[in-house]
Amino acid sequence: MNANLLILVPAFNEEGAIGKVVAEVHAAVPGVPVLVVDDCSADATVYNAKQAGARVLALPHHLGLGGCVQAGYRLAFELGYEYVIRVDGDGQHDPRDIPNMLDALQREKCEMVIGSRFINGHGPNFGPLRAAGIFFFRTVLRPVLGKSVRDPTSGFVGVNRTALALFSRSFPLEYPEIEALVVLQRRRFRFVEVPCQMRRRMAGRSTITAVKSLYYIAHVLLGVFVNVLKFEGRRKE
Repeated sequence: MNANLLILVPAFNEEGAIGKVVAEVHAAVPGVPVLVVDDCSADATVYNAKQAGARVLALPHHLGLGGCVQAGYRLAFELGYEYVIRVDGDGQHDPRDIPNMLDALQREKCEMVIGSRFINGHGPNFGPLRAAGIFFFRTVLRPVLGKSVRDPTSGFVGVNRTALALFSRSFPLEYPEIEALVVLQRRRFRFVEVPCQMRRRMAGRSTITAVKSLYYIAHVLLGVFVNVLKFEGRRKE
């Protein structure tokens, strides 16, 4: 496995899953360092991550998912890593898919690879609201990106050093996955999707409620709109 690869695991109050996630990553990609970025958890996430053999960056304040991921990207960039693959701390991503993602990054020479639950035309069964949201964002992003993306909300993402340099400086702070794609498009960077498995979270429960889902849609649409305006403004300069 590539020595220039880092596995990034953002986590917030994931004491019930983080140890097993780290252990699974070590089993899937032996010898590859795992960095858990703890977003000021109030439970034993940090302890369990260290016990499982991960390096831990413990944030002093709660930054949210985007800030947590950016902190990890910035540290990875400063440490000189060429590739970073993000795995969520709740256990929904299967680390056995990591080698395929790294292979796609290297083979396609793209800036980002997305682990897609839908690339083969099917995926996990979501509730109607979430399924409708994914379909909605697919439709919105198609003309913006100039290509289809089947799983725009996937958090199973790999980046190369070029994208890492960009994201270490600037990264969407809330619900970053979709806005990050638009940022890549503004830079004319490339992304590809590869098939991956999606599992149930190992412990705890999602913080995304119906109300938060509606807020998520509105917030991300605003972020996409702002990024498109910036892109068009630069093209006219």
